[in-house]
Amino acid sequence: MKKQAVWCIPCIFFVVACVLNLIGCVQGSALADTVKPALLPLLCATSLAYLLGRDIVDFRPVGLLAAAQLLGCTGDVLLIPEGFAFFASGIAAFLIGHLFYMALFGGLSWKGLTLWQWLVSLVVMAAVVLGLVKAIGVQGELFWPMLIYGFFLMLLIFSTLAGVLRMPRGNRRTWWILLLGALLFTFSDSCIAMGTFGVMTFPLRHFVVMITYLAAQSLLAVGGVRLILGR
Repeated sequence: MKKQAVWCIPCIFFVVACVLNLIGCVQGSALADTVKPALLPLLCATSLAYLLGRDIVDFRPVGLLAAAQLLGCTGDVLLIPEGFAFFASGIAAFLIGHLFYMALFGGLSWKGLTLWQWLVSLVVMAAVVLGLVKAIGVQGELFWPMLIYGFFLMLLIFSTLAGVLRMPRGNRRTWWILLLGALLFTFSDSCIAMGTFGVMTFPLRHFVVMITYLAAQSLLAVGGVRLILGR
């Protein structure tokens, strides 16, 4: 097997793990939680294997992508048990993962923004997040953690949207991929929040949460790899 095709092996395992997890979500069985810890490590292995043997000048972005994905795995594991401490720790792991994602591509899309553009954008994002958190009904000790986490999710969307709007036309496909990943990530987390705080529940909610989450992480991985390769 050619070195460039090695990524197919972890990718196949990742797809199988995704299918098993989604089956477990539909059945409401322990299979979903059993497979969940393997999802992001397999995605990370796929990303690294795809980059294997390709011309990469700067390996820092590779480390940022891998760190973001492994922090996603940490968040997945911490959210399996019940309890405030596990929930807050899981949210913190995902938040730090978002920081690594933004370190990977935010510096490119933010470059050249003026102070006024930043101030207006931050105020709008803060207002949107505050409105959404209040609408969902988050209260008590989770209010501030969810507000902060929501703000960083919004910043993730802003970072990818800035790339779509500001990057040269030839590179916009990568930024559209990243934007869709950020939007799906936010949708998945919003479904979790609405179910947790009782605003809205619907059939197969866990299935919807996981399929949008897995799609989001996969799109961020594809977009991240494309950026690393200069596409």
